[in-house]
Amino acid sequence: MHIPAQIPPEAAAAPRRVDQSRRIRVLRIAFVALLPLMLFTRSAWSEMHWFFDLFEVSGIFLVIAGVLGRFWAILYIGGRKNRTVVDEGPYSICRHPLYLFSTLGVLGFGMMLGSLVLTVLFGGLVLVILQITAGREEAFLRASLGDDYAAYAARVPRILPKLSGFRTGPTVEVDLRHLRGNLFDALVFLSFIPIAELLEVVKEEGWVTTFAIW
Repeated sequence: MHIPAQIPPEAAAAPRRVDQSRRIRVLRIAFVALLPLMLFTRSAWSEMHWFFDLFEVSGIFLVIAGVLGRFWAILYIGGRKNRTVVDEGPYSICRHPLYLFSTLGVLGFGMMLGSLVLTVLFGGLVLVILQITAGREEAFLRASLGDDYAAYAARVPRILPKLSGFRTGPTVEVDLRHLRGNLFDALVFLSFIPIAELLEVVKEEGWVTTFAIW
């Protein structure tokens, strides 16, 4: 008679690598849930053209900064993610720079819509989702990388950066495969720009009934 091998309790309880597809699904659901707010609200500053334009342009720059920041982080992490502690470049100012720059990109999208309320709401919601994801990732990293990751986590903040901690070496080993993989994410963030412009046209043409929001 075959007796199934017993799994040691410590192995059964060991944290598993986070399923990133779940994070992506949650973010997509959040985006769809917020669509009515994007479509049926207009900026209370739309009549103040100079201020609205300044807010919008600042948002575009923030989206672009988010995209460039994600590429910066990929340059350093490459194929080393979950394998070793990377503590240089963007990883010297926060433990999850990809999440930091993703949050900046979403904040930029809210600014492009001309609403401080939407900017805070979008950015805050995404930051909370990514904070939860980061916490789960770190349970796995602490278990797999041990004291090295614990020491890293003790001196470097999770997502909100500590700029004074910046450090980097003279060279960076680039993994082109992972860099190419980040291109799709970059296109997603860059798509915020035409989406915001399209929403502005729809509202200006009066195709939907809107209410003002700050």
